[in-house]
Amino acid sequence: VCAGAGGHAGTLSPFALVREVKQWFNGTVILSGALSDGWGIAGALAMGADLAYMGTRFVATAEANADQAYKDHLIKYAAEDIVYSNLFTGVHGNYLAPSVAAAGLDPNNLPEADKSKMNFGSGGNMKQKAWKDIWGSGQGIGQIKDAPPVAELIDRLKREYVQACREFAERMPAEALNASRAAAE
Repeated sequence: VCAGAGGHAGTLSPFALVREVKQWFNGTVILSGALSDGWGIAGALAMGADLAYMGTRFVATAEANADQAYKDHLIKYAAEDIVYSNLFTGVHGNYLAPSVAAAGLDPNNLPEADKSKMNFGSGGNMKQKAWKDIWGSGQGIGQIKDAPPVAELIDRLKREYVQACREFAERMPAEALNASRAAAE
């Protein structure tokens, strides 16, 4: 999980992480973090990832079992409206600043969590956590403009991916494109 991911996020750029991991890991590499459209998927694969994983984008879909206000926030806000904090779970993550403010906290002045006092299990307490309305979000939310049905989103992602690949091929010098095709054969 790279910088830009929603929820529990990493801090490394995907440009650095994917190539580094591919040097020592021969398995399947799945890239996540700030991916919200077909161009992001194409970029992840171009960097060497085997698969791209989207989380936040699918929260803003008709079928997602998420609060409507959460979906509305994902559509309304952008990456600049995200704060990175470990206060809520003990693990650093990206959260929508407006949801943090609505909970009565200053998103620009959040303390670090004291992990020794964190409750990581229910301990039999099935009450909702006080931070249930503090919403995680990836930095790719600037591309989220609607909450379509999942099937419609998948079709859109496919079209965007094909368009991104087409545009990339058009920008690539003919010599490089021919060399890459020859190397693949």
